Amino acid sequence: MKIVVLAGGLSPERDVSLSSGSLIANALMESGHEVLLLDVYEGIKAGEGDYAGLFKNLAQGKKYRYEIPESEPDLDAIRRRNNGQTSLIGANVLGLCGFADVVFIALHGAMGENGQLQATLDNFGIRYTGTGYIGSLLAMDKDLTKRLLRQAGIPTADWAVYDLHQNISRVAEEIGFPCVVKPCSCGSSVGVSMADTMEELEAAVGCAEKYEAKILIEKKIAGREFSVGVLDGAALPVIEIIPLTGFYDYKNKYQSGLTKEVCPAALTREQTKEVQRRALDVHETLRLGGYSRVDFILDGAGEFICLEANTLPGMTPASLIPQEAQQLGLSYPELCNKIVLLPFEK
Repeated sequence: MKIVVLAGGLSPERDVSLSSGSLIANALMESGHEVLLLDVYEGIKAGEGDYAGLFKNLAQGKKYRYEIPESEPDLDAIRRRNNGQTSLIGANVLGLCGFADVVFIALHGAMGENGQLQATLDNFGIRYTGTGYIGSLLAMDKDLTKRLLRQAGIPTADWAVYDLHQNISRVAEEIGFPCVVKPCSCGSSVGVSMADTMEELEAAVGCAEKYEAKILIEKKIAGREFSVGVLDGAALPVIEIIPLTGFYDYKNKYQSGLTKEVCPAALTREQTKEVQRRALDVHETLRLGGYSRVDFILDGAGEFICLEANTLPGMTPASLIPQEAQQLGLSYPELCNKIVLLPFEK
């Protein structure tokens, strides 16, 4: 098949996406597909309209490689590099996607996960992997996610939504300390901080508002952290996440050797079944698609508390879903190939 892997974009999670996209493209080529890795923001500024020729010239089977830096990308510098381009979709992107048999969405954050891209591809009749625009929107907005989970009876930590017009002291009084502060619609732990005091809370809000004006302040739940992938309607083996220092922030997620991951997780059979069932409940409640990942904290009372759902989870071989799939004997290339075939089964 002819496959476009969409990555990059104008998002704080751009580097994570380019890393995932590079490895996905390599794996799909290993499975025999013709693959083009394409930066959705930068696009291809040549050969306008000649999509067959562009695809043939660019999809030459070369191996892709991208290393994730320790800090988030400078988006202003990327805009300047592209002459201040305001369009989130670059030149020839939609044409090349339409020419391909299917698009593997390897984006993280922003329009890649909030449903905008999915709705655009739907309007052009372009087949793509992952969740549709409705589920993408519901899972990306953490306030909407938590409202739906609470309504469905799925445990989630108490929270409040803060914007710059509110009194931060009142929010602190409502939620209490310690708390977790995060942008309402970012992933990869971008802009996430912990706060134990009012001074730390104010600093955490200042960090989060660099990314978004709408901020989620959530009661911190102490306990063990787990993640469960869902693939083609079935829950994958459970993985436990153990940061060696601090919490599972951007650096600990993407820099090698800073987090220990145990799969299958050291849980009882009953606990494993329970958290897998809850992952499937979250997946269904949020109308997620071919694959997703749901994160949980096991609190001191033995209850699995849902943190969030990810519609486009990390897809490097060391990412959580590939590790879980490996426990079922599914290699990384086999996993990528299975995901790219799922849209044809709808």
